[in-house]
Amino acid sequence: MNRTQATLADGREIFFYDDVPRTRTVHDTRDIVRPDGGSELRWDAYLGEWVAVAAARQHRTHKPATALCPLCPTTDERATEIPQDDYDVVVFENRFPSLAGGPELPLDKPEQALAAGEDLTALRHPGAGRCEVVCFTPEHTTSLAQLDPRRLRTVVDAWADRTAALLALPEVDQVYCFENRGEEIGVTLHHPHGQIYGYPFPTPRTARMLESARATRKATGEDLFARTLAAEQAAGERIISRTEHWTAFVPAWARWPVEIHLMPHRAVRTLPELSDAERDDFAALYLDILQRGDRLFGTALPYISGWQQAPASAGDTDFRLHLQLFSIRRAENKLKYLAGSESGVGVFINDIPPEQIAQRLRESGGTT
Repeated sequence: MNRTQATLADGREIFFYDDVPRTRTVHDTRDIVRPDGGSELRWDAYLGEWVAVAAARQHRTHKPATALCPLCPTTDERATEIPQDDYDVVVFENRFPSLAGGPELPLDKPEQALAAGEDLTALRHPGAGRCEVVCFTPEHTTSLAQLDPRRLRTVVDAWADRTAALLALPEVDQVYCFENRGEEIGVTLHHPHGQIYGYPFPTPRTARMLESARATRKATGEDLFARTLAAEQAAGERIISRTEHWTAFVPAWARWPVEIHLMPHRAVRTLPELSDAERDDFAALYLDILQRGDRLFGTALPYISGWQQAPASAGDTDFRLHLQLFSIRRAENKLKYLAGSESGVGVFINDIPPEQIAQRLRESGGTT
């Protein structure tokens, strides 16, 4: 791994990941300070979930002109968040984070407060955790789908390296590496980039998966994720593509018009555990899947794509690392907006049968 670590003018860390070894001298000449506000966690006593409140994010950069993009390389005329005239992949601390450090969050804090008779509507904690930005390329007008496999492999290595680093922090329990793409999704910076969140607790979706995994193990003695992968492979109708180390499929219960899971054949829990061969294989497969997505409706597919990784607190509970990509586009000129039942009570309604979208994705890439 070719990594250079440096510090930005306001004290935030920045990491350069190069495709090949390269010597970098990094000096941020800007006169900047971190925004005031910080973040706070508040307990939702109805759902048993933490909610982050981060007022400083209200002032984050919003749809700047290309000439003012903060993620492009620094030039003689303008200094950006990245104090180099060129780069491959860069990760740095978010200037407007949702989670902004703070003391470690005791995972049993809500139970302690309940047992002590405290007012749960007043249960709060400083916004422990960390938020980082990942820039995939210095090119402003490209996309992750247009990168070559070598660059995407560098991105995978950066995700894995930062996952290991964040999980080593006492205030981080789960790491989520993700990308939001497209204005339809709500993207406000068009430069190809993603984010990494280090949460101080197991996120709600992951916690539900862990509960299901425990129930499956107790009832059948089997691994829920291995069983699901085997069932999808056996059925075949929702498989998009299969390689030596990975299977890409549309889950039978897909909630979104386009929803794709990429799952490794080997039982690994986090990105750092992936072997070199698995990382190379993933880079090639993921590029293929992203390109199929862009051909699906004849336009760039808006999506959210993120790595589901096991929390440190999950212990030996069954969990399988996997990437989930989903899109709100349901037709060439139609988007899916959440209905009242979906937003209000969480019961999703999918307009496209998963088998149908899997077939279309297969056909969009030719021979699988």
